[in-house]
This record gives sequence, C-alpha cells and structure tokens, in this order.
Amino acid sequence: MRSFFMVFSRVCAGILIFASFVYLVVPSPSFPQQPPDSVQSIETGDSEVTQVRRAYFTNYSRAQALQYYQDKIRTGILPVPTYRLNYPPEDAQMMIRDQTRSTFLEEIVHPFRESVFVNGFEPKVAKDAINYRGIPYRQKITIKYNSSSIFLRIPIILLAVVLFLVISREIFRTTMRLIQGCFCRY
Repeated sequence: MRSFFMVFSRVCAGILIFASFVYLVVPSPSFPQQPPDSVQSIETGDSEVTQVRRAYFTNYSRAQALQYYQDKIRTGILPVPTYRLNYPPEDAQMMIRDQTRSTFLEEIVHPFRESVFVNGFEPKVAKDAINYRGIPYRQKITIKYNSSSIFLRIPIILLAVVLFLVISREIFRTTMRLIQGCFCRY
C-alpha cells in the first residue's frame, strides 16, 4: 500500500510540475489597449516611455473599466485564472504614482505572473470635474502594468511546488501514523 502511494504521489508531482511550467512559459499579454471611446492623457506623469503606466479619460463606470481590463488580460493562448484585489484609494500614491488622485484602486492578478493596476478618479464635486481639451469625461483611469521575468517565475513556482510536496508528504505520514496508532490499540 505504501509503494502505491509513493508512485501515486510521484505521478501527481510530475503532473503538477509540468502544468506549472506550462502555465509560466505561456507568453504574457502586452500592455492592454485603451478602452474604446477613451482619450489617452498626455499630461506629465500620465504616460511613460517605459510602457509601464498610462492614463485615459473615459466615460466608463468603475465596473465597466474593471471588466474591460479583466477581459483584456485574460486573452491569451491558455485560459489563465485572474483574481481582483481591492485596495484603499490612498494606496494609489504608493502603487501607481505620487500625487495620483483616486476614488478606487484594484489589481487584476495572474498568480506568479503579471498584474494590472486600475486606478480611477471620479470627481465628487463640481470643482474637480474632468475636462480634457474641452470635452467632459466621467473619470480618469490610470493603468499600471507589472510583468515578471520568466527567469524569476520558474524558480519561485518550483520552490512553491517543492514546499507543497514536502508538506503533503508530512501530512500523509502523520495521517498514516495516526491511523496505525488507532488500529494497533485494539
């Protein structure tokens, strides 16, 4: 019985490592395109040469903007899981750019891979109204794209898989000892 579990665990480990490797080597999506009917801001600090951060003026709502970027980052060769993390708007100055105004900040994440920060500013009072080149907009969104190198992804996921396997083995051994201890008493 013990040898069956050893073979089974090695096969599962091989499948897990192979699936993790495939997940990590799939090419990352490029910087997401701007939403339709939006205008890219050319104000100082809103766009960079490094293609890490861009800002747009749009009439999208918060939900529409987040759904748009979640759909854009999901597209690719394989269906990759995405998660949305919500941050307090005050964190935008640290995570997006100093002096960034914000009413919401969310991160769309591919675990162990890349993420897209979506920061939005919707004015609440008339003095903060957004007018760009004479056209009023509902909000200004700032997008920050964080990608990771495949050379960093591979060692991190391999370490995670190895730790998972070690912990699983210890749980299995402890469970077997407990079961044997229960049956040996009677």
